Amino acid sequence: MAESEAIRAECERIFNRFDCNGDGKISLSELENALHALGSSSPEEVRRRMSEIDKDGNGFISLDELCEFQRANPDLMKEVCRRL
Repeated sequence: MAESEAIRAECERIFNRFDCNGDGKISLSELENALHALGSSSPEEVRRRMSEIDKDGNGFISLDELCEFQRANPDLMKEVCRRL
């Protein structure tokens, strides 16, 4: 598996874990629940992360947006992967 495919597969794993209702997008409440489970529960932090990841500003995180965030922040995503 190529490195980019492995990264995409890891993003899909994380995305599916966070997308609790399976609608293909991560809502603010789903992100809040996920970050809370990872030890980050500040409402300000949740909103900040949402605005960082949700590039189109529609209020949801798509798989592509999560993958883009992972490429820009590989160390942060590695930490998330360790905690899952």
